[in-house]
Amino acid sequence: MRKEYPLSLVMIQPDAMPGSYLGGGKTLNQILETVLAEAQMIADMGFDGFILQNMHDGPIGQTARPETIAFMTRLGVELRRHFPELVLGVLVNWDGLASLAVAEAVEADFVRVEHLYTGVSVGNTGFMFGQCEAICNMRKRLGSGIPVFADVQEVNSTYLAPKPKAQAAVDVVRGAFADGVFVSGSNTAESLQYVKEIKALLPGVPVFLGGGATGENIRELMTYYDGVSVATWIKNGNMRNPIDKDRAQLFLSEILAAKAAREKGEGH
Repeated sequence: MRKEYPLSLVMIQPDAMPGSYLGGGKTLNQILETVLAEAQMIADMGFDGFILQNMHDGPIGQTARPETIAFMTRLGVELRRHFPELVLGVLVNWDGLASLAVAEAVEADFVRVEHLYTGVSVGNTGFMFGQCEAICNMRKRLGSGIPVFADVQEVNSTYLAPKPKAQAAVDVVRGAFADGVFVSGSNTAESLQYVKEIKALLPGVPVFLGGGATGENIRELMTYYDGVSVATWIKNGNMRNPIDKDRAQLFLSEILAAKAAREKGEGH
């Protein structure tokens, strides 16, 4: 990772890709133009970087289609070429293997595996199964040094036989060899509880906030968390909206205040 914690990241979520059920007829070049414009806005405001995610494809299973992998690679290559100084993460819904392959091709800084790295969950398309073994083996085959950050029991999923979240984080890192974790609770207090517990159990392991960030709570949260990937709040509550520049600037100012507090020894 090329920036200092806590990292301020924005989710770049392109329009549905060509061939997706939700695709609206836009060509890949049209989608790319919008992605680069949004990335330029993020860079100009001073955010540390972004995570590229095909959020608007759907319905989503656990195995990404070949064309989706190709399209995400094209977008990632252009983001890296235009913004080499910014942090770039990759999240291909909901396929961690595809995410790692794309990240290797575009020389990304990390992969986020949201559904699923470990465990089993039930969603609209049926069961989804932990991919940690296959991801670790791909990393070995490719000689990959790209960090893998895994969500710990993502808050919007229904998991079978879930453990307490802090213990699940230990399993993700020590038993499944993730380099860092994304975690969040159902509210600010719960998110703070989780990050404090996990930091005590896994000192030195990056812990990113996976969701629930707002302009009102992000300063407090980022005195403990090592980064955040924001989308909904800076898009006025709907991830299909464009980024609200005023909201994004407020959000970033609160993160910078948290960073200053950490430098003074406040927080974790």
